Amino acid sequence: MSDAFDYDLLIIGAGVGGHGAALHAVKRGLKTAIVEADVMGGTCVNRGCIPSKALLAASGRVRELRNEHHLKSLGISVGNVTYDREAIADHAKNLVSKIQGDMTNSLTRLGVDIIKGWARLAGEQKAAIATPDGEKIVTAKDIILSPGSVPFVPPGIETDGKTVFTSDEALKLDWLPDWIAIIGSGYIGLEFSDVYTALGCEVTIIEALDQLMPTFDPDIAKIAQRVLIAPRDIETRAGVIAQKVIPGTPVVIELANRETREVVETLEVDACLVATGRIPATKDLGLEKVGVEADRRGFIPVDDHLQVLRDGQPVPHLWAIGDATGKMMLAHAASAQGILTVETICGEPRQINYLSIPAAAFTHPEVSFVGLTEPAAKTLAEAEGFAIDTVKTYFKGNSKALAEGEGDGLAKVIYRKDTGEILGAHIIGMHAADLIQEAANAIANGQTVTELSFCVHTHPTLSEVLDEAFKRAVVVSA
Repeated sequence: MSDAFDYDLLIIGAGVGGHGAALHAVKRGLKTAIVEADVMGGTCVNRGCIPSKALLAASGRVRELRNEHHLKSLGISVGNVTYDREAIADHAKNLVSKIQGDMTNSLTRLGVDIIKGWARLAGEQKAAIATPDGEKIVTAKDIILSPGSVPFVPPGIETDGKTVFTSDEALKLDWLPDWIAIIGSGYIGLEFSDVYTALGCEVTIIEALDQLMPTFDPDIAKIAQRVLIAPRDIETRAGVIAQKVIPGTPVVIELANRETREVVETLEVDACLVATGRIPATKDLGLEKVGVEADRRGFIPVDDHLQVLRDGQPVPHLWAIGDATGKMMLAHAASAQGILTVETICGEPRQINYLSIPAAAFTHPEVSFVGLTEPAAKTLAEAEGFAIDTVKTYFKGNSKALAEGEGDGLAKVIYRKDTGEILGAHIIGMHAADLIQEAANAIANGQTVTELSFCVHTHPTLSEVLDEAFKRAVVVSA
């Protein structure tokens, strides 16, 4: 380390991305500090991935044990199933505390300095940190910005954290409303509809676009509506916007035509979850001190190596990762960005293939995807002059799925007809979040469906759903 700086690397934000970057920086021999204004772990650990999966795991058990038809088909009978809401909430809270502690201990053990406070850029290679003991100036050869994101609340929606709230508050599971409206049918909305219906709540999903689950591949969305929505106590409203939401008892929601803004229906419900996505937490980072301007949505401009841009040109020694870049708002994407940024800082530049990064909704059954949807793949094919093909396989033909009584599900692979290159894979079914990794790794490594068709998969396992897809999709050379 140069004597001119306090640290080789200063990381602002201790979410999953910042944490991963810090661990890798130590591995590469960099003297590292990380600054966090709130709690270790950021959104993922405290208000996202971790507590939501704890709630989904507990509520999913309730759903399974109450599914008499499914259990009877396996020869099982279960008596009256009850649950303790507070105990379920505590399960999530305790898991968060454990992982927070594990993350802190891993950094301390490796010698990373953890600084508590709000950090702002004070110039190039310099940050001012407002700590409980006053402001301190820290210099570093390189700085990584990893501030994360916050829930987005559209105009016209008033939240009180009690009757109208975002996922941040919902994860506390303070109470269970008899009837809850969920605004948004993306991953957050779907996962919470899964939790609430499993625990006996009635749900109304409101989606501004004409079709539910608009970001999903159409074939997956069709099955998801059949298995995740239709059989459950869920009503849907698509093609309308929640123009006005007023907290209270009841919560009043004015639904309006998306084009004319004319009110078409008024709902009165017990609670409303606003699940309309997230926006970058990039305010008050001191970007102006280095002449950097976030875009109109608040994202920090970066190049392909995640170096921050100023008027289109890289700012020396300044980097940004995670949700704040707008590349892919996923915890594992942020972690990968952090690691590869450290590699670049150390003189071994690497880039991420975002098409190889998978995502999942941990509903029951799960939904996962990697790469392009079929419509997006068709658009790319038309632009670049090649043809695509798709293949589908069904869980109802898989021995392991049938043994589990979980035959609802589909795997879909999208690939180039000429080369066999995988462009996308989409799965809905039991353990879809785990199964998608094989396709993600294949995209990352440039493997074709033909090459994958010769891989041996354990029998009987769910992995054979993809094995069958690859075998059906073999590209035969002319």
